[in-house]
Amino acid sequence: MTEPRPSEPTAAERKARRRMINLGEAVAIGALILSALGLWNGWRGHDDGKLRPSTVVEQKTAVPLALRGRIEDGGKAITISPVDPSHALDSLTLTIAGKSPIELGSDGKLTNSAVEPALEASTKSKQISTVPVMIAARYIEAGVDRRGGGTYRLSYRWDGGGLFGGHSLRLVGFSRR
Repeated sequence: MTEPRPSEPTAAERKARRRMINLGEAVAIGALILSALGLWNGWRGHDDGKLRPSTVVEQKTAVPLALRGRIEDGGKAITISPVDPSHALDSLTLTIAGKSPIELGSDGKLTNSAVEPALEASTKSKQISTVPVMIAARYIEAGVDRRGGGTYRLSYRWDGGGLFGGHSLRLVGFSRR
């Protein structure tokens, strides 16, 4: 059997098909123009004609130094460290009013033997006492050397005593004043 021949498209169908092709071509030409404008925009301002990657500049504001203390060895030491993990201690100096400064270094470890000579011997009570301390710190933030510090409170108490025992200093806290 023979298959029926498709009929010739009418003039209206040919015109509609031509219009669809023309619409597709118009979209392609528009896309080509947009691509050319994007390329021109990327090359604009470069004298040597080489494409360079754009640089992203991140601007962060400096975060002030805040410190915290963690008791170690049952009060025999306090490790002073920055609260913000982006800060790295370079050096730390602790000063009790009227006494010589105590250099802690970058580890921030303050021992009770370093503080004991600076505390008054007459205040050897078993109650918790506090003393204001000035902290001067050098630290690194985002690769930049910075300085900071402030006034903090160091809490302590004296243990022992009695007939034959001596007093021993226990550090119990470190906080912002």
